[in-house]
Amino acid sequence: MKRKYILPLLLLLQIIILRILPFFPEFIERFYSNGLYLLISHFSRIVLGWIPFSVGDCIYFVLIVLLIRWIWKNRKTWKQNWKDNLLRALSVISIFYFFFHVLWALNYYREPLFEKMKIKKDYTDAELLVFTKKLITKTNEIQFQITKNDSSKIVFPYSQEQAFKMNLNGYQNLAKEYQFFRYQNLSIKKSLFSLPLTYMGFGGYLNPFTNEAQVNDLFPMYNFPATSCHEMAHQMGYASESECNFIGVLATINNNDLYYKYSGYSYTLSYCLGIWKFKNEKIFNELKKTVHVGILKNYQESQDFWKQYDTFIDEGFHFLYDNFLKTNNQKDGIDSYSKFIDLMVNYYKTRKL
Repeated sequence: MKRKYILPLLLLLQIIILRILPFFPEFIERFYSNGLYLLISHFSRIVLGWIPFSVGDCIYFVLIVLLIRWIWKNRKTWKQNWKDNLLRALSVISIFYFFFHVLWALNYYREPLFEKMKIKKDYTDAELLVFTKKLITKTNEIQFQITKNDSSKIVFPYSQEQAFKMNLNGYQNLAKEYQFFRYQNLSIKKSLFSLPLTYMGFGGYLNPFTNEAQVNDLFPMYNFPATSCHEMAHQMGYASESECNFIGVLATINNNDLYYKYSGYSYTLSYCLGIWKFKNEKIFNELKKTVHVGILKNYQESQDFWKQYDTFIDEGFHFLYDNFLKTNNQKDGIDSYSKFIDLMVNYYKTRKL
């Protein structure tokens, strides 16, 4: 067999293996997520975490330039040499596909967190209503405690660099109850691609090759703790977006700082209100009347920010990302972000908010 066919065939083999892996979550959980991945991720964060800028973003920039250069260089010979060019492209994809999964993405196939934490996934409308009302009370309480005025929005007093370090407090407190949420070796950075991320509609992402958590540094700061803690959850080996939302919120709620608690509670409340707006607009309007005006001002601040970057670009990327998630063992696609409410409602059934 000619060497140029080897890597494309290995790509096909990888795809077949990944169709089998969902049937063996215990194997992935034990040997990869709690084995090989922990070694890889800790090593990556130790080596790159101290560097003040995103190494992963720099690598992506270089790769994009090289891709454009390759396409330009072969533009005139593509039709004549289409077979060789296609094989080269598939070979490169095969290599990236392999490292993408070995370095991080096999976590898509680990045991679900609700099984690990023994949490139910289903809830009734009555249970959601009780949870939402408790959430409103708690969020109102914290908003007033900070501002001493129910009409004032929260203004986050810390810099983004300070926030990154403060994230550790929430995870340290959370790990006292759940050891598997222990976070080590901070490696979270402002993305060099924050403006493109904003147009794409994303608050951040994890670079699977360098294990750096990248956070969009442009969106409203009151959301910054919940978003950055979400990306740190990805670093810990949780691939599901709903699980990372859940973990990220718990990390902010368990932080000793009131601004962090507000970020977690207000983030969760916004999703609950969104669910009620979809389910029953009458109940939504009744609930909204009980939310402090200051909290609603923060929500409006966030809506105004994202609206100014609302173009066909974010719709296109959301479509692509939705299908990417579905391909990687997340059947709900981009809707999985809101599924963390399933975990939150059931987690707090027997707990005090």
